[in-house]
Amino acid sequence: MKQNLIPAIRLTFVCMVFFMGIYSFIIWLPAQLAPSKGKGEIVTANNKIIGWKLLGQKFTADKYFWSRPSAVDYNAAGSGGSNKGPTNPDYLKQVQDRIDTFLVHNPGIQKSDIPSDLVTASGSGLDPDVSVQGAYIQVKRIASTRKLPEQKVMDLVDHHIEKSLLGLFGPPSVNVLQLNNDLENLR
Repeated sequence: MKQNLIPAIRLTFVCMVFFMGIYSFIIWLPAQLAPSKGKGEIVTANNKIIGWKLLGQKFTADKYFWSRPSAVDYNAAGSGGSNKGPTNPDYLKQVQDRIDTFLVHNPGIQKSDIPSDLVTASGSGLDPDVSVQGAYIQVKRIASTRKLPEQKVMDLVDHHIEKSLLGLFGPPSVNVLQLNNDLENLR
């Protein structure tokens, strides 16, 4: 037993030193060279931090673009999905409630036109982006609420479309926080 226990303790000690010290330093060092020192891309307005580019936030007022729903109410400490299957009655009711709410706030839209990302939560519950279609379908409501020309709001959405990485990875999307931040300055 002694011949197995001593090497196990040594290996544990070596792994603790490596993974808690050396590896952490190797990851931390390049992050210090990034513009925000590894703290993520910060979005500011009037010299105040209003959020992080890669962290979703809840927008429910009609004058803003709505984010993708969150199963964890946008709490980064509890990131995760609902873990309910696509045939779960509670899940189906929740999605139907989101559809009904969306239709009430966006008159003239057909249920079949609503992109799925506006009524289903992401796996992390913190998705900061919506699909391009998810942004476009909200333009009429926002233009009407803010008394702006639809084309002006549409142009703002077009300006915020983020292309897929290398044209291969992921669909084009729109960051809702950055879009709403610029929407506040639109006249």
